[in-house]
Amino acid sequence: MQQSFVDINTIGGLHKLYGCDPPQHPLVSFLQLQEISRDNFPEKETAFRLGFYAVYLKQLKGSMGYGRSVYDFDQGTLVFTAPGQAVTTQRYLSYDEGWGLFFHPDLLYRTDLGKKMHAYSFFQYDANEALHLSEGEKKTLRQCAENVRTEYSQNIDKHSQQLIVNNLELLLNYCTRFYDRQFFTRSKPSQDIVQSFEQLLVEYFSKDSLIEDGLPDVKYFALRLNLSSDYLSDLLNRYTGKSTIEHIHLQLVDKAKSMLWGTGKNISEIAYDLGFEHPSHFTKVFKHKTGKTPSEFRQLN
Repeated sequence: MQQSFVDINTIGGLHKLYGCDPPQHPLVSFLQLQEISRDNFPEKETAFRLGFYAVYLKQLKGSMGYGRSVYDFDQGTLVFTAPGQAVTTQRYLSYDEGWGLFFHPDLLYRTDLGKKMHAYSFFQYDANEALHLSEGEKKTLRQCAENVRTEYSQNIDKHSQQLIVNNLELLLNYCTRFYDRQFFTRSKPSQDIVQSFEQLLVEYFSKDSLIEDGLPDVKYFALRLNLSSDYLSDLLNRYTGKSTIEHIHLQLVDKAKSMLWGTGKNISEIAYDLGFEHPSHFTKVFKHKTGKTPSEFRQLN
């Protein structure tokens, strides 16, 4: 059966869905999730596409579909959604506690935070990559969110937007710190992912089908590891200091070196065998990683 979608493009539309009073600010809202009504939710499973950013602290009995996964929120966890992402929830949920902070991209227009929202890559994570918080971390983030509510709840003046945005940025920076902590406190699963990625990488470049398949991208490995592309890249960066693309290029260069020294093929043939459409692109990648062109490297032998 085809999935149905409901678009919620404004903060006011979200309040209406939740059965709340109209928002005090048209572009930002902080809500206690255990106090909302779900009577306006459709009986059948429906995916909601939000036109704004959302940060949910959820501790509930039930599940939530997000991306490719269904996540069981039996602990207090933080989930992030970016504008346009689809979220599917059950109509009947029992909330133990939780809150949601929602802010529209228009709030960030011409702000420094708006220019760097792409750096907060956890907005692109899947639900099974949610942030698990300690009690102290929950209190820290709640205080940031409460500060946002305090600002938009009082008389708006020329300082209001900047102070709201500053507190949003502080919350997101804390989330970045807490994710760094989570990557390392859950070191065994993270190390297993790194090892699985490296194995997949070696297997891919050992194939004879690079001509047909071309060079792999981040999404190729993320799908096979059941992760989002951003989560995989962030995890590799934290554990190895290299991005997914850097790992791919290093493996590529290692194979290129063996072909340059072990075969009589010319540079264009090697580039083609490695999945490059244009030899100039191969030469550029190889020189960036080794400091020498393929021809110069071959002459060293």
